[in-house]
Amino acid sequence: MPQLTDYTSYSDAQQHFSNEALWKLFDGTRERLNIAQECIDRHANGDAVAIRVAHADGRDEVITFAEIARRSAQFAHHLRGRGIAPGDRVAVMLEPSLPFYVAMFGAMKAGAVAVPMFTLFGPDGIRLRVDDCAPKVIFTNAEKAADAREAGGAEVVVADQQFLDGLSDLPGSYEPATSGNDLAVLQYTSGTTRALPAAVKHTHRSIVTLMVAALYATGIRPGDRFFCPSSPAWGHGLWHGTLAPLALGVSTGTFSGKFDPVRLLKALQDFEITNLSAAATHYRMMRNSGEAENFRYSIRKLSFTGEPIDSETGAYIGQLFGTPVCSMYGTTEIGVILANYPGADDFEVREGSLGKAVPGVEVQVQDAEGREMPAGQIGELMVRRKGEWFPTKDLGKTDEDGYFYHGGRADDVIISAGWTIGAVEVEDAILKHPQVAEAAAIGVPDPVRGQVVKAFIVLKGDETEGLSTEIQDFVRDRLARHEYPRQVAFVADLPKTPAGKVNRKALRDAEAKQTENTA
Repeated sequence: MPQLTDYTSYSDAQQHFSNEALWKLFDGTRERLNIAQECIDRHANGDAVAIRVAHADGRDEVITFAEIARRSAQFAHHLRGRGIAPGDRVAVMLEPSLPFYVAMFGAMKAGAVAVPMFTLFGPDGIRLRVDDCAPKVIFTNAEKAADAREAGGAEVVVADQQFLDGLSDLPGSYEPATSGNDLAVLQYTSGTTRALPAAVKHTHRSIVTLMVAALYATGIRPGDRFFCPSSPAWGHGLWHGTLAPLALGVSTGTFSGKFDPVRLLKALQDFEITNLSAAATHYRMMRNSGEAENFRYSIRKLSFTGEPIDSETGAYIGQLFGTPVCSMYGTTEIGVILANYPGADDFEVREGSLGKAVPGVEVQVQDAEGREMPAGQIGELMVRRKGEWFPTKDLGKTDEDGYFYHGGRADDVIISAGWTIGAVEVEDAILKHPQVAEAAAIGVPDPVRGQVVKAFIVLKGDETEGLSTEIQDFVRDRLARHEYPRQVAFVADLPKTPAGKVNRKALRDAEAKQTENTA
């Protein structure tokens, strides 16, 4: 009988999708389900490759399903021997590598709750998360062990190859005993609105709902060679980049260490990757590297998430790889709700569009009173959940054909002399200038207009006389005359969240502090 993975078209997605069809992709049931079993153990026959890791130092690491299955079972027995009980938190602060995947899947296999942590956190960042989730143990590398111990609150174990080899006498199989409703992962978001972003709770059943994004937002199908360079400490890298392909028995790849776009491009060539999902920042860095044309590619499907991709980069990437780069939109809390259906020949990918709703999801653009906005008018993107409308805190609009378009974060809107200006639209126009590498736009106080647009710009080369005015005129000619940046600051780099998104809040906070100090 056909499964959802047998269909690739948009029309088939609308016709054949159902929750029961999702469950048929798995061996487990609602009463007995385990992410490690579904992603690793059931694919562990033979020498099939699970993960290819491109290390920043040039090494390639190839890991099979069978090796992760065996070693994660040994890790699960080790946890139980340490007194770790089902439901206990186990923090994993490691770069993508065999120890990382063994620890993550081993913790879930044992019924513990895995807590991935970003390796660039210092003692304060670690302490915030340790105090919040109270892990029994933190598995990390030798370089981060001192920071983890300084943070306090949990036992720290260096999980390296020597540690894994020390578990070799433990049994190489483990029978999970979790249900679909048991907690599997605590994932801290990369948000910036508070000192400690909220921890999102994922049950083992989350692997089933994740397949909606896998099938329609990244277009994963058996036979793909997938790659996602985003860190698995964050939602995109862990769920869409790691768990989703593995659950379908598809080999995936990732990047380990300080990101280098040229190293990534080489990995795409050497691993013969056919399906790539990355952040908009990754694509911009590929474009700005100046070396993307020096490699050969096998790419057939492309997707991005995290923030909108500027039109210049989107067009460049589409031409480079010979296929359009498809947006996938959602949040860690609500999952993916809009997509461009990579690999669907009957779906038109429209420039700048977030696509259309994924099957089984209802999305609207609404005004402040909860009324649906007509096409072309900006409102808040809302998603229907359990009979109620849930705010995404993002603005957007639709066109006459039902495609959705991003309008920026609700708190990124700039109101100038009564005009509503979207930061994303201004940035997109600035990035079309040939001398601009990166750009961010925010609203700053103005005694006459209330706010005006201020642009922070990273140049590809040195600043030249009159460049600021030239960029202002360049944007004014492309947008409405009130939307150009009345203030321009050239900077060496832009603040970013740990997940690589431009951090406009940090820019707004810095401007507010500067205004306060000069008042």
